[in-house]
Amino acid sequence: MPAITLPDGSVREFDRPVTVHEVAADIGPGLAKAALAGVVDGREVDTSHCIEGDAALAIITGRDDAGLEVIRHSTAHLLAMAVQDLYPGTQVTIGPVIEDGFYYDFAGEHHFTPDDLPKIEQRMAELAAEDLPVERLVMDRDEAAALFAEQGEHYKVEIIRELPEGEEISLYRQGEWMDLCRGPHVPSTGKLGAFKLTKLAGAYWRGDAKNDMLQRIYGTAWGDKKQLKQYLTRLEEAEKRDHRKIARKLDLFHTQEEAPGMVFWHPAGWTLYQVIEQYMRAQQHAHGYQEIRTPQVVDMTLWEKSGHADKFGDDMFMLKAEERDYAVKPMNCPCHVQVFNQGLRSYRDLPLRLAEFGSCHRNEPSGSLHGIMRVRGFTQDDAHIFCTEEQIQPEVSRFIDFLHEVYADFGFEDVIYRLSTRPAQRVGTDEDWDRAEKALADALDAQGLDWEELPGEGAFYGPKIEFSLKDCIGRIWQLGTIQVDFSMPGRLDAQYVAEDGSRKVPVMLHRAILGSFERFIGILIEHFEGAFPAWLAPTQAVVLNITDKQHDYVKSVEDSLQNKGFRVISDLRNEKIGFKIREHTIQRVPYLLVIGDKEVESQTVAVRARSGEDLGSMDLEAFSRILAEDVARRGRIALEKQH
Repeated sequence: MPAITLPDGSVREFDRPVTVHEVAADIGPGLAKAALAGVVDGREVDTSHCIEGDAALAIITGRDDAGLEVIRHSTAHLLAMAVQDLYPGTQVTIGPVIEDGFYYDFAGEHHFTPDDLPKIEQRMAELAAEDLPVERLVMDRDEAAALFAEQGEHYKVEIIRELPEGEEISLYRQGEWMDLCRGPHVPSTGKLGAFKLTKLAGAYWRGDAKNDMLQRIYGTAWGDKKQLKQYLTRLEEAEKRDHRKIARKLDLFHTQEEAPGMVFWHPAGWTLYQVIEQYMRAQQHAHGYQEIRTPQVVDMTLWEKSGHADKFGDDMFMLKAEERDYAVKPMNCPCHVQVFNQGLRSYRDLPLRLAEFGSCHRNEPSGSLHGIMRVRGFTQDDAHIFCTEEQIQPEVSRFIDFLHEVYADFGFEDVIYRLSTRPAQRVGTDEDWDRAEKALADALDAQGLDWEELPGEGAFYGPKIEFSLKDCIGRIWQLGTIQVDFSMPGRLDAQYVAEDGSRKVPVMLHRAILGSFERFIGILIEHFEGAFPAWLAPTQAVVLNITDKQHDYVKSVEDSLQNKGFRVISDLRNEKIGFKIREHTIQRVPYLLVIGDKEVESQTVAVRARSGEDLGSMDLEAFSRILAEDVARRGRIALEKQH
């Protein structure tokens, strides 16, 4: 009879086969009520799943990440049930869980509008209140296909027909409604209540523009109303911080239809961009990188040899000239190998660190473009380290130190680390992968970092570490990466002379800290809500006159501060001082220097901080020291305020 081992190591024995729900009830009524699903010997199952022999069991509740996935998947079913109840004849297609929520794609004659969402939500709430049992059924493939064909669910039939013949199909039924699904799902609709439908969108069936256009409804679902409220508050905050809105207000950049996915940088935005680029250039130089520049347009033969033409050809911009086929560079790595290949390299040259602010172009789908977060033309803080296998771990450790310095300077200290290991389809021997994965893990451990393994998520050519940041409202952004590459150097004939005189292929480490400049700047805009630290602010101070009598002194203050290297402008417009202060405060300028007759007489400036704090009158040297210290702190001032 079953002996059930729980996560704490305790064992509960039963004299008959037992369901997950019964085990939860045996532990306690509170857990039985909270149980949404279970994990039996590593496999997620419904609470109705019967355990017939000895097994390890973990109970999933709404407090678990896995529990939230179950809730969201089940709420997607609730959405589909409500839609078909309200709009008969609508077909359901797919409804997966996504970050913080779910969506479902529908086909039908009714055209959904935002006004429909409250009505659908209300019907979902009514179905949840009915506490309908959710039951799992199993059918063979042909039986399931016939069932959905009879219901007019042609998209479901297409999905089923692509499964292997003779395969058993799992379905979930709640009331009279049924959907094709692997599960698991909540035991009843009464477990669902903290949900909200958020938006509508169009989507092609299976993401292919050649297929039918469907209607997508997005939603979010949580374990309780409090979590839902907190999430909706975060959404409101994110909407307020939308980088596109702030960019218009601060006149940073724009995009337009004539160049989809490309950025038109305005003077203030380009100043911000250049500050970041020059900072990264100096940091890379200090950490032993040599900067290079490679062509924008390269013959297709290189992309074919590197493997990019096969894997990413659809995302590349192609052109033809003089009977030759070219591609606009989608990434920098093959070109960096060409620089390495010039001349005979020795083991004494390794590690060789080549960096480029590489301008790349990728033909992203138009529907995925989003401000400067997702673009077609972008610049990466890209670098490649050519090294020996023995140098992988120390180079990765060195890179992690570098990355931490940069992130701290931008005001980020909450970093998430993930190690993606070998996928099923890969190049290189298992011994190569063993060494590479161990080198990356050792580098993380040497830093004393907590990290998560993502089995099977590595690139086909090697494992990688991904670095993600958490912003001020808790959103996670994947930015940095370092990847071990066994494949490309050999494919592109890279060699070095080893210590014993033999020719060997170097290991290639692909690394980036910011990722694309465009996306990183978008993240900074939203993180700081446009109120950049002084070192990043396009304008660090504005000098304001009260009347025309202060004109000459204002210009002299402006000139003096500019000569010290500060980004300072003057505002000599014939406007009231209160109006000018408000305008530049809205523009998020860190310091306002107000000058009236008293300041001219005493050769001082009246300093006002962006927060509205009056710092008093001081001479120009004293203000210069304040601004210089603020700039020198970079974004670390944000960290100081958090503690």
